[in-house]
Amino acid sequence: MKKLTYLALGLSSILSLSACNKANETASTDATAADGSAELIAPSRPECIAPAKPGGGFDITCKLAQIGLRDTGLLKEPMRVTYMPGGVGAVAYNKIVANDRSNGDEIIAFSTGSLLNLSQGKFGKFTEKDVKWLAGVGTDYGAIAVNAESPIKDLAGLVAELKKNPKAISFGAGGSVGGQDWMQTAILAKAVGVKPSDMTYVAMEGGGEAITAVMGNHITVVSAGIAEIMPQATANKLRVLAVFSEERLSGSMANIPTAKEQGYDVTWPVVRGYYMGPDVSAGAYNWWKDSFDKMLADPKFAEIREQQDLLPFSMTGEELEAYVYKQTNDLRELSAEYGLVEAAAK
Repeated sequence: MKKLTYLALGLSSILSLSACNKANETASTDATAADGSAELIAPSRPECIAPAKPGGGFDITCKLAQIGLRDTGLLKEPMRVTYMPGGVGAVAYNKIVANDRSNGDEIIAFSTGSLLNLSQGKFGKFTEKDVKWLAGVGTDYGAIAVNAESPIKDLAGLVAELKKNPKAISFGAGGSVGGQDWMQTAILAKAVGVKPSDMTYVAMEGGGEAITAVMGNHITVVSAGIAEIMPQATANKLRVLAVFSEERLSGSMANIPTAKEQGYDVTWPVVRGYYMGPDVSAGAYNWWKDSFDKMLADPKFAEIREQQDLLPFSMTGEELEAYVYKQTNDLRELSAEYGLVEAAAK
């Protein structure tokens, strides 16, 4: 709990710092990178890899780049989105690091959940230092929801059922035990006096699959990012019981109660962004970085991000790399607190 609160506070501080840094930046319009180190090389076949099945948070992240770079006029060639499920990011990460290290056309979506898996050694022998971190473009928060016709009406009702018989309530999410969506349910269970190991958890490949499962009444509760849940909540197919943010969110999410206001101090911010292969040329990497810097500063992109129910987060290059390294270390400590064996190895 202590570490989770720290992560949330750390995100707030970095968001403020990032905003100040972006306000002081000026976009480069020359044929060279901002530091003059290399000629900018635009991608010939731009592609974003979403390391899961369609419909989840990685899908949202890739489409955010696809639409954002197009609508701000920064990408002339159409960007395709490729789905690469497997290990909630592990297959894509290993593909890039082991077999496609210098591809300057590809960017790969990541989230805080990716960093959590890296912190636990779930991406095999590779660590957070084996790729080039490119850009963070938005953030949302973890949330839990039930089918709109479920007899569970609110978080208090879910807690009552959990305490009565935790095995009878099935939580479904994208990822295995120890992953981001499992972690937020485990923290909630611990907060209400239920052992996480006593819960029924159904691991799926991506948030889209888990949302489909709860709508089909195959599971009781879905744990995912609020941005993944909102389209079906807006369509009155899901009922959101709680969002794991410090305060209520704005816009279409303003009526969703936080877990905190309902008496459970659980927060989980989810940063969304992109990385590239470790041997991508400076010219290719700097083209993407320069383009994301310009996109993030464009008011058009702010509207696009809001339409996806994501909140502002703007960070690129070395600043993002430092953020990723720090967050991954913090997540290792949090994982150790929950007895996840892999966390102790790092």
